[in-house]
Amino acid sequence: MTGKINPNDIVGAHEIAERLNLSFPNVVHNWRKRYPDFPKPIRELSSGLLWDWIEIEAWAHSTGRR
Repeated sequence: MTGKINPNDIVGAHEIAERLNLSFPNVVHNWRKRYPDFPKPIRELSSGLLWDWIEIEAWAHSTGRR
C-alpha cells in the first residue's frame, strides 16, 4: 500500500462481498486464510478488518474472481 487511500475505498468483508457479488462475507475470511497473496488488511479494529478496495479489486482481477 502506498500513498493515501480514498475513504470510499476502505472496505470491510461485507462491502467486499457486496462488490464482488459473493453470497456471504465469510468467503472473504476464507480467502484470507487460504490464499497467502490475498491483500493484507490496512487496519484491524474491534469491529473487524478493513482493506483497501483498490488492492482487493486488483487481486480479484488477477485471480479471475472479478
